[in-house]
Amino acid sequence: MEFINQEIEEYCTLHSSLEPEALKVINRDTQANILKPRMLSGHLQGRLLSMLSNILQPKNILEIGTYTGYSAICLAEGLAKNGKLVTIEADEELETRILKNIELAEMSKKIELKIGNALDVIPTLTQKFDLVFIDADKLNYIKYYDLVIEKLNLGGLIISDNVLWDGKVVEENKKDKTTELLRQFNNHLLNDNRTQKVLLPIRDGLFVSRKTK
Repeated sequence: MEFINQEIEEYCTLHSSLEPEALKVINRDTQANILKPRMLSGHLQGRLLSMLSNILQPKNILEIGTYTGYSAICLAEGLAKNGKLVTIEADEELETRILKNIELAEMSKKIELKIGNALDVIPTLTQKFDLVFIDADKLNYIKYYDLVIEKLNLGGLIISDNVLWDGKVVEENKKDKTTELLRQFNNHLLNDNRTQKVLLPIRDGLFVSRKTK
């Protein structure tokens, strides 16, 4: 989804680091062959995720919502030596394509795919994480956040995608269930005194929360 002016986004993309070749292939394949290709993080957001991960140098990353693996690969670029990214995807029909894309990016040793319901999978994870990316079904965002913040190390980041929902969150006449839940989610994060936070108007909105206590 895209919220900012397309011309501005294209200008920003042109003035950002190049999209790696493997991700170009994954991008094109997703656009051509997968339903709802707008769900893909894409070049600009992908480079931001990669940069944040490279700054943090996380030992462990958790991603909720893999789709075709694009964002997982971007995040894994910044892993510390011997680091690991765990990504959870509910749609088992995407498994073969995800694994193919991870292999194409030469990330098979760094990325572990788990197929299943994230609400069931997250409680089984015993490791602590330095970075979490939430980009799955919006109606469960608050539940995901509350589950993962207990597994987040101090100084770690939770990045939540699509929090502007095509700008609907600021339109008073938009009262559909997803928009209402995302408004509640954004307020939930705003009022969490355990974090430092900033909501970025990049593509469809990225909410970045840093755990401080």
